[in-house]
Amino acid sequence: MKKALSAVLAIIVLVIAYLLLWPVSVAPAAWDAPEDTGYVGDFAPNRDLADLTHIDLAPHHGPEDIVALDDGRLLTATQEGYILRVDPDTETVSVLAETNGVPLGLEMDPATNRLIVADAYRGLLSVGMDGSVETLTDSVDGTPILYADDLDIADDGTIYFSDASTKFGAQDAGSTLDASLLEIMESAGTGRLLAYDPATRETRMVADGFVFANGVAMALDGDVMMLETGRYRLLKIDPDGGARTVLIDNLPGFPDNINRGPDGTYLIGIVSPRSEWLDANAGNVLMRKIAMRLPESLRPSAQPYGLILQVDADGDVLRSWHDLDGRYPTTTGAVVVGDRMYVTSLLSPTLGYRPYP
Repeated sequence: MKKALSAVLAIIVLVIAYLLLWPVSVAPAAWDAPEDTGYVGDFAPNRDLADLTHIDLAPHHGPEDIVALDDGRLLTATQEGYILRVDPDTETVSVLAETNGVPLGLEMDPATNRLIVADAYRGLLSVGMDGSVETLTDSVDGTPILYADDLDIADDGTIYFSDASTKFGAQDAGSTLDASLLEIMESAGTGRLLAYDPATRETRMVADGFVFANGVAMALDGDVMMLETGRYRLLKIDPDGGARTVLIDNLPGFPDNINRGPDGTYLIGIVSPRSEWLDANAGNVLMRKIAMRLPESLRPSAQPYGLILQVDADGDVLRSWHDLDGRYPTTTGAVVVGDRMYVTSLLSPTLGYRPYP
């Protein structure tokens, strides 16, 4: 009996020592999370996103972003590394190109008629309508771009794009989702906003210190709008000096992409509700280290809830579309094409859409 008790005590000591002392990949930084007021006011729930029509992309999945071509066809990216061409009328899907990475943000460059791609594994790419793939940049100031995430193109041709984390690369972490969870769990702010000049082929850093730098869209006055996922906010950033203004603070979930919408508006995808545990332990670095020593299934993770926000240039919320059950998982963003609003996803094997408005 004494031997059995001693063995149990030894196991308990080992477990406690493991939870307290085992090395982890994150070095959490303490911060004060704003109180989560939930889905109230401008974010009051509805079911306007619950009955999407779906275009099947299988065997591909994860249409993170889309762009519309002049002929009415769509281009979308997949987690398998492909750029797909989609005919929304016939629902015909074909492969345009393979990036050998994970393409995320997409925008057409009007100057070259090529698709510009933020690829989480490879950096900033240019894809021709013949399927050719060219790397524009994969480093800045001697440091690698580990997680190119989203982009937009200014009127002068400059390409602004986010490097979500300079510590947790998407490829090294095993997936874009895994790397995002690490950056947010650490919360030290290693993300940055970058700018690529196609005329000089030079890349520069605009601003840094972001906890998962994510969606990027050009503001009407030439500044850059960017979503900081790990701080639940939309920022406006001066592209020359890097000064930042908070347009929306304390969002009810983790924001992902932002795209320019109709009539000077913007569409924001909320990929998951906030984590009560993460907010409660924002200032507790030990608990966040302990969480990283638990099985992955016991750590905070994205929860099912679909949400698209439409905001104006000042960040005022004009409308929201909700999917309370999260049947279309991880809504990364939305793009309006004609009388349809296409909704994108990190995980779905379909591209969803509904009537707009």
